[in-house]
Amino acid sequence: MASTTAAERRTELLEQYRGRFAMSKKLYRRAVNAFPAGVTHVRRYLKPFPIYVDRAQGARKWDVDGNELIDYWCGHGALLLGHCHPRLVEAVREQVGRSTHPGACHELEVRWAELVIDMVPCAERVRFTSSGTEATHMALRLARAFTGRNKVVKFAGHFHGWHNVVAMSVDPPYDGVLVPGIPAETMGDTVVLPPSDTAALEAQIAEGDVACVILEPTGGAYGHVPLKPGFLAELREVTKRHGVVLVFDEIITGFRCAPGGAQEVFGVTPDLTTLGKVLAGGVPGACVTGRAEIMDLLSNETETGRRFSHAGTYNANPLSAAAGVAALELVKTGEPSRQANEAAAALRDGMREVVTRLGVDWLPFGDFSFYHLLTDLDGIKPDRLWEAGPGVLKRKGDPDLPHAFRCGMLLHGVDVPGFRGWVSAMHAREDVEKTLDAFEKTLRIIL
Repeated sequence: MASTTAAERRTELLEQYRGRFAMSKKLYRRAVNAFPAGVTHVRRYLKPFPIYVDRAQGARKWDVDGNELIDYWCGHGALLLGHCHPRLVEAVREQVGRSTHPGACHELEVRWAELVIDMVPCAERVRFTSSGTEATHMALRLARAFTGRNKVVKFAGHFHGWHNVVAMSVDPPYDGVLVPGIPAETMGDTVVLPPSDTAALEAQIAEGDVACVILEPTGGAYGHVPLKPGFLAELREVTKRHGVVLVFDEIITGFRCAPGGAQEVFGVTPDLTTLGKVLAGGVPGACVTGRAEIMDLLSNETETGRRFSHAGTYNANPLSAAAGVAALELVKTGEPSRQANEAAAALRDGMREVVTRLGVDWLPFGDFSFYHLLTDLDGIKPDRLWEAGPGVLKRKGDPDLPHAFRCGMLLHGVDVPGFRGWVSAMHAREDVEKTLDAFEKTLRIIL
């Protein structure tokens, strides 16, 4: 490393950052008077200020200062096909001139649902929503209505949106502290268990009143906290044996791991699945899908009389449906997920070579079209990450390090969402090579 200290190099880095992104700095000054913390999403907060993007295409985007950036946000995981794919742009442009909200049923929503049913193993019926949070909220309510039970089991470190039932124990500490704004009574029917712990699940079910289990099937934070190998199969057997509804939250993994999502890859079929992001090709849209006997509780006429009334002004909006149909018709070929998975594997391999060469105690890891960076191994076994658990893998370290890392990568032409990110089918070998060069240069500055 250089002869100067890391603190001195980080100070110089931030000065360069302020100069390179001067227009973003001006916009942020306006934003802090309009938004809490100056941002519209918690993950977009960045010290000293975030960048502001003007346009995007493929795997690249350009900010308001004219800087060209390789993008690993990928629309928070929604853009498996990259930015502004021509087929999606054409579909949305055509639809916006026909209708944006007819307040009626339309053919595109039927085709959109048919694609979901054709691609996703558990899908028998579909109900569209506007967001992933809405979808998981609906799935849990459906499970409770179907079973007549109340308790929801989730796993520490897994994220399922910001609604009351699942907002707790997403990030450390996992100590049962109340989430601001959520009454203790509301949280009382949510049980948080250690991930990959089948015995703990069996014990909880034995206590009774468990309606469902919900989880991210690749592990918390789309694999940042991996699951024990074979756990999904164990989970399926236990929940089926006890009549507990199994919900896969595939908002991120759906269509991205494979056309049929993580459930296709692992060969484990849940009762319900929530989908979003790739589902609508980067336009707002999500859904719940699964077994007909559960989903049909949404029907206006049910055999039991138990009915779940669900409205939603933007359910299956034609613009979302147009983008969704265009996206899924491309995704169902399997090529986009294959290309993104291969590019992500090359990126992870290259990152491992960089940290080994520099002697840095970081671990790049992940599966499918994701990458994660563990910045402090501290005795963790790289081949058994699931044993470490979320308290270790998601622990808070140097609070300034994530900001310094992101600023360094931006200065070198790469936009990353911290120590993890998504890869699209549009990321070419050249993009990966430039990213690895930026990665090495950034580490040399900040460490």
